[in-house]
Amino acid sequence: MSKNLLKFLFLLATAVPIFAQKKNSFDLICERTSSVTAHKDLPKAIKTADSLYMLAQKPSEKIQCLILSSELYHHAGELKKAICYSENAHSVINQINDPERMAVVTRLLARQYRQVGLYERSKKYIIKGLEASGRITDFQKSNEAAGLLNQEMAFYEMELGNYSNAIRFIESSLKYFERINSCNENRTAAASYQLLGDVYFKLNDYPVSENYYRKAESLLKVGSCTLGLVYNGLGGIRLKQKNWKDAELYLKKAEKIADTSRSLTLKKAVYSNINDYYEGMGDNFKASLYAVKYVRTYDSIAARNQSFTMKGAEIPKGKTSKKSGQMNLVKNATIVVLFTLLVGLLVFFRTKQKKQRSKFRNIIRAQLKMISSRSNHPLKQSDDSEFSNISVEEIDEKDSETDRRRNDSLMTSETESKLLELLEDFEKGDLYNNKGMSLSFLAGELNTNTKYLSYVINQHKSADFKSYINRLRIKYIVDKLINDEKYRQYKISILADECGFSSHSKFAAVFKAVTDYSPSAYIKYLDAENQSDKNVHFPEND
Repeated sequence: MSKNLLKFLFLLATAVPIFAQKKNSFDLICERTSSVTAHKDLPKAIKTADSLYMLAQKPSEKIQCLILSSELYHHAGELKKAICYSENAHSVINQINDPERMAVVTRLLARQYRQVGLYERSKKYIIKGLEASGRITDFQKSNEAAGLLNQEMAFYEMELGNYSNAIRFIESSLKYFERINSCNENRTAAASYQLLGDVYFKLNDYPVSENYYRKAESLLKVGSCTLGLVYNGLGGIRLKQKNWKDAELYLKKAEKIADTSRSLTLKKAVYSNINDYYEGMGDNFKASLYAVKYVRTYDSIAARNQSFTMKGAEIPKGKTSKKSGQMNLVKNATIVVLFTLLVGLLVFFRTKQKKQRSKFRNIIRAQLKMISSRSNHPLKQSDDSEFSNISVEEIDEKDSETDRRRNDSLMTSETESKLLELLEDFEKGDLYNNKGMSLSFLAGELNTNTKYLSYVINQHKSADFKSYINRLRIKYIVDKLINDEKYRQYKISILADECGFSSHSKFAAVFKAVTDYSPSAYIKYLDAENQSDKNVHFPEND
């Protein structure tokens, strides 16, 4: 073979990968921005994603950039912006036939909407994604997409407390993952095993739960968020078993990951368990420190969810073409007209409902006042109270009756007045809906001790601590039922979870004790009084 021919073959062999590299340079930059730049300099990664969008020529490239931006904002904890980019990507995909990217974006949207508490919207995207996954021609990608979407559906079912359905979807996700050979297979399968561990933990089947946590642990790398949830789950099992030594070991591992993670869900779960650990060990000082960490994380999640709204969400600059910009002018003009009409209708019906809602508020306040008046001497009547057999959820109160009685020399009148002011501020928020609420927890939050707090509640709120918290919770959920019609569509179990109860039955018992109605009867009563408005429906803006 001649030297010239050898040179030609060498050039040909090297030219092909060089050409392929140029052809895929856009993909390579996106991947590098996502995997490398984002971990080193997140703001720089976001700017890079915006620049890439401006350079994108094909719809597929624009979609890729929008997804990248969404994932980066999601990683930064800015879910409102993340969802905005995901919705933009979804709009572009709707204009082309790309089931693979449709499955990716719908799963991303489902996860993001779930994390801000919009579960039904999340489910809509899961269903749409599953339909798209069935149209993907690539066998491996189709199964991977279906597995991930089944996994997301399991999260949805868990949020509703449908654990048997959750198990079914997780098992389906694992079957899909078994069919593929992917570098992400271990990570995705581990997430399913971790989720199964969570489900069986909630079902109090700790041996089965630990078995699935172990399977997930064996597939995960050090430092991953899922591994943090696994260690937290194992620590939770040891807490239930009162194996304090092993509980401490696992919870320290979980805390190490949580402290370096951006996941508020992980932080919340870990700080809650560590608080329980120190309470179990009798270390009230450290328990209060983690109680504060938990509350701050809880408040961050609540603030993120409450502030989230798609109204007024701006489309990122530079993300529309000239043609779409012209179309938007027409759309915006139409939206303004429709919005004006909508506002007029809302004002009309709100005015009409104002008197009815005022009436309902007066009814419930009168009932609550009547019940409160029955407890003028709470310390003497606590054993006969309608709340005597109802406890604040998931907390074993350790304070004795002796601790609840005040020695006049222990607390000054100034301290008592200040603590009463703090309690009134506490009532204005919704921290009482925290499932981890207890006398010691609230004492830590108010920087006092359980003796002082118990005395002030008994003396000034005409109730023991448990009755006091449960009444606040019921007032909260009644106000939601009166002022927000969507709450009347929820299952009773969801209403119970919303205001801090762990079971349907305990919530129903407290609700009836406060209002003289069962939850379902009260909802029917509200709907009957508002029957004239039932046929008026303002469709959700998708």
